[in-house]
Amino acid sequence: MEQLTALDAGFLEVEDSDPHVSLAVGGVSILEGPAPTYEEFAASFAERVETIPRCKQVLRTHPLDLRPPEWVDDPHFDVGRHLHRVALPHPGGDAELFEMIAALMEHRLDRERPLWECWIIEGLSKDRWAVLTKIHHCIADGIATTQLLAKFSDDGDGDTFAADVGAAKKPAGAGLPKINLNPLSWVSGIGRSALGAVAAAERAAIGAAELAAGLLHPAPESSLNGPVTTMRRYSAARARLADMHKVARTFGVTLNDVALAAITHSYREVLLARGEQPGPDSLRTLVPVSVRAVDHFNVAGNRVSAMLPLLPVEEADPVEQLKRVHDRLAHAKASSQSEGGSAMVVAAQRTPFALSAWAIRLLSRLPQRAVVALATNVPGPRSRQRLMGRRVLELLPIPPIALQVRTGVAMLSYADTFVFGITADYDTAPDIDTLASGIGDGIAQLVAAARARRRKSS
Repeated sequence: MEQLTALDAGFLEVEDSDPHVSLAVGGVSILEGPAPTYEEFAASFAERVETIPRCKQVLRTHPLDLRPPEWVDDPHFDVGRHLHRVALPHPGGDAELFEMIAALMEHRLDRERPLWECWIIEGLSKDRWAVLTKIHHCIADGIATTQLLAKFSDDGDGDTFAADVGAAKKPAGAGLPKINLNPLSWVSGIGRSALGAVAAAERAAIGAAELAAGLLHPAPESSLNGPVTTMRRYSAARARLADMHKVARTFGVTLNDVALAAITHSYREVLLARGEQPGPDSLRTLVPVSVRAVDHFNVAGNRVSAMLPLLPVEEADPVEQLKRVHDRLAHAKASSQSEGGSAMVVAAQRTPFALSAWAIRLLSRLPQRAVVALATNVPGPRSRQRLMGRRVLELLPIPPIALQVRTGVAMLSYADTFVFGITADYDTAPDIDTLASGIGDGIAQLVAAARARRRKSS
């Protein structure tokens, strides 16, 4: 039996703290038609589920949280309980699909069963159909989720953009001391190891302090932060990956910088449209950071840390916005926020589970006023996939929202496209499509600026 880590169990505690929250993550595959019959689909998935242990396991909890919850085999597992079928109303476009996605994601998964479900969505326009897969966050983070979903495809585990993530580039065992058989070098080696450990601990302490300071500094009152209802909205924005790479190369920034700059532009426009003045501390954003090594891509669970940059919504110029996003993320990385977050996770793991569960339960019930947005980047497959012989035309990511954050953006790269999936509270974000179109506008402005810069320099 495998126990949940403190971080994995934390997602259960956060969900329990608010009856309006569902902490399931999701992904939608849009495929070319025709759709298979339900019987064909069920037979195919039943075969593939056999290779994924978590799909057949349930959580066993213990009284008074004396021990962490454990994954145990479900003796009554029936794949039919997890497969469902729905159809979109006419005309079956994005509006109808997005409304269906929101409705399916807002309901919690049943903890008496394995924590996943899959929906076949028929009735899409242009002879298409879709599959929505919903998995509880305690099972997997973004990279693990995309790897798990890849197992359902015909291609299985394919090459993904996740290999480009910084943590993934570290070889297995990175950071471990090398064995030297020369006794004369042992003393100096011990000294260097000790100094390295002290330096690493110092970096982690500085990063943890930065994160704590960010969390303890409330943002100005904003419509982006506050209680949520049980209902959700969903929308998406698409961009060409090649265009974003051109912008990144032209201005000497990363792809993630470009994506976050587009999100910054959009939030600025939304705040202005709502009659709120964007300030330098208006958009402290939770940016999850993967600490998953490449040899652990297929391991379930969450292996993430976090940064809390202030995205520059106070700046109107798109190029200046991009530069400030780059600088602020560089500062967050230089101040070791990610290492600090990892140190906090390790500390929680070494704390008796009853104490850490109690602490998370208490903290998650307090009104959180510092973080007002979520922006998570999930690297997807490099090449186009197939499911039951049909081409997967698009992949749409679906983030959850919780802890008073009313909107969340998940970014997913797939083949030659980059998609922004947006989840929002139904009552407080009726302008979610404005947020989606604003991201598209932000990308378009940066592409135009990059093109002008290249013409000027040529």
